[in-house]
Amino acid sequence: MLINTDNGTPMAQIGDPSPKIPLKSKDKACRVFQGGNVGHLHSLLSIESSSQVLYVGDHIYGDILRSKKVLGWRTMLVVQELEKEVELLWELRDARKEQILMRNERDSVEDKIHRLSWSLKFEDINEKDKQEMLSAVKNLECKRVEVRLNLQEAQRDSHKKFHKVWGQLMKTGYQSSRFAHQVERFACLYTSQVSNLRLYSPEKYYKPSEDFMSHEFHLLPL
Repeated sequence: MLINTDNGTPMAQIGDPSPKIPLKSKDKACRVFQGGNVGHLHSLLSIESSSQVLYVGDHIYGDILRSKKVLGWRTMLVVQELEKEVELLWELRDARKEQILMRNERDSVEDKIHRLSWSLKFEDINEKDKQEMLSAVKNLECKRVEVRLNLQEAQRDSHKKFHKVWGQLMKTGYQSSRFAHQVERFACLYTSQVSNLRLYSPEKYYKPSEDFMSHEFHLLPL
């Protein structure tokens, strides 16, 4: 049994004190306890370091932040909405590729406009070439408007697939949402449901993914 930290009285095992035999055959029987404190838990489980504990919860501040900052436990945040988000991301993968191509096209058109505008402003150009360049700038500006409108429409369509008002849970436009920043900062791991852990060995060591800076994205294979 564990010691109740409020008044020091013993806190017995919940239910029948005899070990409960699980439905599937296991080496050890299962027990459920209530009360106690971190020291008792570590002693009961023969834990030598706080980092050996993986605490699973669904509230960033109530579960994850305190467990990580105060106790030094490893943490896993359960985000139930994630399962649907992943399904939609997979369904929209082709649409997302098209949006990337449209953004690249928009950027390319804007670069051409900037170069021509710079030449018109600072270079000594004869009248004929100047008129041709002005016409080219006008055509490029029309093209930029067209590409921007197509991109905005595609983004709105994708946005509404996730949520008609808020869009993706982990995104605000092109950037990570505030919630996503909190997940990255406070949770060691995150998943849609704790039962996903059954797919991995209890001995698995989870490693962080590599961080990339802006200058690396187009140079390193992902």
